[in-house]
Amino acid sequence: MNIDSLRLFCLVVEEGSISQAARLSGLSQPAVTKQMHQLENTYGTLLFDRTDGKLKLTSAGKTLYPYAKEIVKDYNRSKETIQQLIGNDDRKLHVGASLTIGEYFLPKILGVFKRNHPSVRLLLEIGNTPNILEKLSNDVIDIAFVEGVVENKHFTVEKFADDELILVCPTGHPWTKRQYIDIEKLAKEHMIWRESTSGTRLIVEQALKEFGVLNKIQSYMELGSTQAIKSAVEAGLGISILPRITVEKELQHDELAEVKIKDIHIHRNLWMVQKPQRFLRKNVDTLIHFFPTYYKTSVRRGIAWQKLPQEFFKMVSRLLSEH
Repeated sequence: MNIDSLRLFCLVVEEGSISQAARLSGLSQPAVTKQMHQLENTYGTLLFDRTDGKLKLTSAGKTLYPYAKEIVKDYNRSKETIQQLIGNDDRKLHVGASLTIGEYFLPKILGVFKRNHPSVRLLLEIGNTPNILEKLSNDVIDIAFVEGVVENKHFTVEKFADDELILVCPTGHPWTKRQYIDIEKLAKEHMIWRESTSGTRLIVEQALKEFGVLNKIQSYMELGSTQAIKSAVEAGLGISILPRITVEKELQHDELAEVKIKDIHIHRNLWMVQKPQRFLRKNVDTLIHFFPTYYKTSVRRGIAWQKLPQEFFKMVSRLLSEH
């Protein structure tokens, strides 16, 4: 048995097909089948049930898979560590981030990090919090920066910043003339939300639930990005509660207006999340030490991104008003 046999075994399990595993690994199907038989001989039992023309794991195969996965991971990590030690590593760093952090925090920070560490090849993957944490769990990314709740107790989670969530409305809204509004007023407006799995939305919903108004608020519209919500609010389709860092430019240019809610302040923590590893990559360790220090001393404003066309949301507003 060798590491390649275990790697192939994992690939067969994940693809559910010897032919597909052969294609992805660049081997012939008989060669993969032979290695699986050799692996079964090593363990003295069948790992696959091949009846009815379908490939299924036996109980022994199901037991072996997580061990094989960890052995392959540890081998890869150990190889990377030795290559780093002798100076032959490829210096790649794969970072994952939730949408707000990935669009408004990280580009500037990673740009400075890249200038300080030019040999590191940075890859940034952006998605919602559950998706990014799943990629971290599956070792697709090396480190994650997310907002919201991190439920996996096996992760190492460290707060690196906090962010305020504020109520925003169109600049011509009657609320802009008031010092603050009572929270019950939210039930009378069109609330525009992020998707249900968004970390930002979950935090807002929890805060509104604690004040007994969540069930009174009707979800008028759900949009898949903060930028889309900002454009919709600006076009007069409704109101929303968004991270302050994402609307700073719009507030400064009077494109959106902030409205205070009496006796309510919603904050969220921003987390740096790692999956404990026996072999910590040097690039990851470098970023871990760089990121919080840079954020605390240098980050003052978010990064503005191109808006969605206002005409689109005005058209939607007209259509909605006609029905």
